[in-house]
Amino acid sequence: MPKLAAFPKGFIKQLVSGQMSIFEWIKLADELRVDGLEFYNNFADVKDSKNWSTVRKAVEETGMVIPMMCASPDFTIPDPILRKQEVEKEIYAIEMSAALGAKYCRVLSGQRRKDITREEGMNYVVDSINACIPTAEKLGITLIIENHYKDDFWTEPEFAQMMDVFVELVSRIDSKSFGVNYDPSNVIAAGEEPLELLEKIKHRVVTMHASDRYLANGTIEDLRKAEGGRAGYVSFFKHGVIGKGLNDYDAIFMTLKDVGFDSWISIEDGVDGMDQMHESADFLREKIKKYWPNYQPR
Repeated sequence: MPKLAAFPKGFIKQLVSGQMSIFEWIKLADELRVDGLEFYNNFADVKDSKNWSTVRKAVEETGMVIPMMCASPDFTIPDPILRKQEVEKEIYAIEMSAALGAKYCRVLSGQRRKDITREEGMNYVVDSINACIPTAEKLGITLIIENHYKDDFWTEPEFAQMMDVFVELVSRIDSKSFGVNYDPSNVIAAGEEPLELLEKIKHRVVTMHASDRYLANGTIEDLRKAEGGRAGYVSFFKHGVIGKGLNDYDAIFMTLKDVGFDSWISIEDGVDGMDQMHESADFLREKIKKYWPNYQPR
């Protein structure tokens, strides 16, 4: 049965800088009545392993769990020494995930650098992910590659942002400890069709980011022109209330139900306040119940 998690998209910078404590977020998120909280490995309060047991206990005392870890390794760095450091950081994120009770830890491909070819980048990424898999297997963690747009702290979009690159990358890694974290909004950011990508990778999907984006102004072509060369997201490509954006959640959930999806769906919303996140959570609970009638909300 699918379960609902929440990711603090609207508070990520405060949680990374330490301006907001993870315990403040746990208290806010408890009111969402979700089943779990997705963490980010760069949250200030979890960088030190001494804090892991305290943080895990604080979450589990509410009745929630930590099912997923969001990490953003940059595996397309041409320098092999720096790339190895990214692998080591991902392995630390895997260890953090296991200690916090999570079963899934995100991997990414890296930034779409102009000084590497597609094949060079593909080889860097495949080799780096394969270097992480033994630790994941040992600790019972599934690495989840997201069809990603751009990390909050990157200057360039994702190397494997476009559908053909992403599908090839997924096909080149054969491990039971590796799957896909599907995010339909990121397909829209690529100027492509979310359901087309889902059809191609539906049997590899093990988790999902539920989000709904919209263009406040401009076009996808304008987004392409503005997205590179500076950190963060383009201002006019907005996160909105789930169910009110460009994604067809009936079609998405129907496809996932048909292939036996039975895992975590994590809410990516709240950029414009907790009221919107509550609205998104309510929408997703109803939609999950529609396609998985035995779902019991927390």
